[in-house]
Amino acid sequence: MNVKPLADRVLVRPLDAEEKTAGGLFIPDNAKEKPQKGEIVAVGPGKVAESGAKIEMTVKAGDKVLYGKYSGTEVSVDGVEYLMMRESDVLAVV
Repeated sequence: MNVKPLADRVLVRPLDAEEKTAGGLFIPDNAKEKPQKGEIVAVGPGKVAESGAKIEMTVKAGDKVLYGKYSGTEVSVDGVEYLMMRESDVLAVV
């Protein structure tokens, strides 16, 4: 893939939603929630502060992360769906 996010943005591949409940019931496609967990595929170089200092990214490619339900912008690269979001939209590294 040749997508390189700019500034403090990250490219996230959403992980598949749960197929069944803890009790073993299968969830139909129309009842599944948007996934809130994904894997970072690419990261930008970092943000530049007003003082001119570069702020390094705290996440890296390969990290599994949690993000907000409606975070990011959906993009399609080579037929694969990704989310492009700012690092601040990432809630936690799992």
